[in-house]
Amino acid sequence: DNVELKPSTLNTATAAATLGNPIDLLVAGKDCGNIANEGAKIDGIGRVWLADAPEYEYQLAENMALIIADLAPSYTHIFAPSSTFGKNIMPRAAALLDVQQISDIVAIESEDTFVRPIYAGNAMATVRSSDPVKLVTVRTTAFKAAPTNGSAKQELADSKGETGLSGFVKRELSK
Repeated sequence: DNVELKPSTLNTATAAATLGNPIDLLVAGKDCGNIANEGAKIDGIGRVWLADAPEYEYQLAENMALIIADLAPSYTHIFAPSSTFGKNIMPRAAALLDVQQISDIVAIESEDTFVRPIYAGNAMATVRSSDPVKLVTVRTTAFKAAPTNGSAKQELADSKGETGLSGFVKRELSK
């Protein structure tokens, strides 16, 4: 929402930290520098990529997938919360990268093996991916929130521009 760091980001960072690799965080939006500052405080985050441009204001999936796919070759894993947001963006990024998405994980067994619920949560499946980049959505309730005592560096990520494939019409929020 370009205003606050969502709590699900903290849970997703904990999931990523289980792999033991350095973690980078992508913050994309419009006028979202404060969120990048908050993200830099998450323990385990080494770098925050800040993509602050008008085309990211509403986090339209087509625009967000493009920047994720552009950054992806430098990474082995890309995590997003298994929220409406993550479930909307990650399949598109996976398609751009020609890899499979691993959905809604609840545990990580190794860098290529994940546990996820199936059959409406009545059974668990262990899945292994041989894709060069693993795009994973995380069931955030399965991981604790990361503490916020860190001090990561920030770098600017290049905007990939407006794809023109979709447009923002309006937002209706229930309160």
